[in-house]
Amino acid sequence: MKLTGAQIVIESLIKEGVKTVFGYPGGAIMNVYDEIYKQNSFKHILAKHEQGAVHMADGYARATGKVGVAMVTSGPGITNAVTGIATAYTDSVPLVIFSGQVPTGAIGTDAFQEVDAVGVTRPITKHNFLVKNVEDLAFIIKEAFYLAKSGRPGPVHIDLPKDVTIAKTKFIYPEKIELMTYKPTYHGNKRAIKRAVEAIKKARRPVFYIGGGSVISGASEIIREIVKFTKIPSVETLMARGVLRYDCPYLLGMVGMHGSFAANMAMNDADLIISLGARFDDRVTGKIDEFAKNADIVHIDIDPSQIGKVVKTKYPIVGDVKLVLEEMAPLLFDGVDAGRYEEWRNVLNRYQELYPLKYSDTNEVIKPQWVIQKTGELADEDVVITTDVGQHQMWAAQFYPFTYPRQMITSGGLGTMGFGFPAALGAKEGVKEKTVINFSGDGSIMMNIQEVLTGYKYKLPVINIILNNNYLGMVRQWQTMFYDDRLSETDLSDVQPDFVKLAESMGGVGFRVKTKNEFIKAFNEALKSNKVAFIDVQIDRREDVLPMVPPNSPLKNMLIFKEDK
Repeated sequence: MKLTGAQIVIESLIKEGVKTVFGYPGGAIMNVYDEIYKQNSFKHILAKHEQGAVHMADGYARATGKVGVAMVTSGPGITNAVTGIATAYTDSVPLVIFSGQVPTGAIGTDAFQEVDAVGVTRPITKHNFLVKNVEDLAFIIKEAFYLAKSGRPGPVHIDLPKDVTIAKTKFIYPEKIELMTYKPTYHGNKRAIKRAVEAIKKARRPVFYIGGGSVISGASEIIREIVKFTKIPSVETLMARGVLRYDCPYLLGMVGMHGSFAANMAMNDADLIISLGARFDDRVTGKIDEFAKNADIVHIDIDPSQIGKVVKTKYPIVGDVKLVLEEMAPLLFDGVDAGRYEEWRNVLNRYQELYPLKYSDTNEVIKPQWVIQKTGELADEDVVITTDVGQHQMWAAQFYPFTYPRQMITSGGLGTMGFGFPAALGAKEGVKEKTVINFSGDGSIMMNIQEVLTGYKYKLPVINIILNNNYLGMVRQWQTMFYDDRLSETDLSDVQPDFVKLAESMGGVGFRVKTKNEFIKAFNEALKSNKVAFIDVQIDRREDVLPMVPPNSPLKNMLIFKEDK
């Protein structure tokens, strides 16, 4: 029996085991949505904006480790989705995004709602397709899912002309796929692994530099075993929070622009940096020609293009972090003397004692760091944390007690305001048994606030903690520090919505908080409400995120306390 292209899309998603699709219909994708109406094998969640739909699919993918699926129409549908696609691409999140397109005969004629979707998304996808023949559709979908989740994951875009969704062909879905020009390397070269192990054994000041690739590969357990045995000091990037438990005695905290003093000094003073799925982002390295000047680099990454891209690498290992470390572990356990690094650990522990993460607490006004810490005390250990982008994101990374990988879901590479709330809804859909909390700011939360209705309709009770300082906080901090406090368009105090009424008007529940006791009460009530909740916390307006490495400065030149400014 022959199926239409639209039917093939649905049957292919079923074959891939897709449980949820996030999307927004329109003219060019209408045939596919007609088939969605007829089927009952997967759930469709209607977002209120295409950007929200892709962020939901992204949050779903990060929380579950599965491929997220989003569906939009042509023209403004796909252009509205671009920010979500770029966010996923930068953070290596596996997505498959379907977009409708004008009929093939109308492509290039400036038809209604036509845009060159493939051209627009090419720089921000792992791969993309314009389907020209319905006979190719099933294979393309199979290839898209394979590409999205294999090797270094990423978003894959499929552009579907309307006539292709109407045309018919026999439905044959491939059981497996092999691409001659795409064969990711999963197992590291054994000789390279042995060389790296020997370098670790000889080092005096090694440090494990743990990146987001460690989360993607599922390497947390083996990393924890290796760190526990070797006692090598370790730092995490923003994307790797939770790979090691917050209370691991060898974890120095987050590294980079807002990393801990000890973590940054570990990277600055190390003689060997063992990079585990990290890409030496500029927010981590600081001034690149001053970065780790006395260190050799072991770089383990599944993406060969990342190795040597930013820093010179002496010990390159291309492969999946988990699989490489599983081969490396017996060699380390057989010969590494943890006592060799005791002096190094003592130096870094002393740094932690002298310059811990801290803030000046007060009962007069709520400090945002206190809110983060108190949330960690009140919530279960297996809660999922999402964030928007800004000061609240950094405070969450610094002060939340992360206990497992995939616990923190945040936009790292692109820094997308408006990401946190829809990502939280997607995460909640993926892990319904867990509490999902989104930390946001009064600027970020407005960017996709319409999705309260989505949470209400699909019963996705996400708690949004709005750290409200009436500023675009991080931009204000930079303006204060580096622009002589010229606050250009960052003061939001003149027009602020009533977040309580706003939440209530869309089926949620809201709380306004000005004291610590009010926050504790509001948080507990939000948990019980089983609704989308906004907790509007009035925080110290001028609180800064510290420590901070000023732009274009080496990691060792950190602003630590208020008086340093």
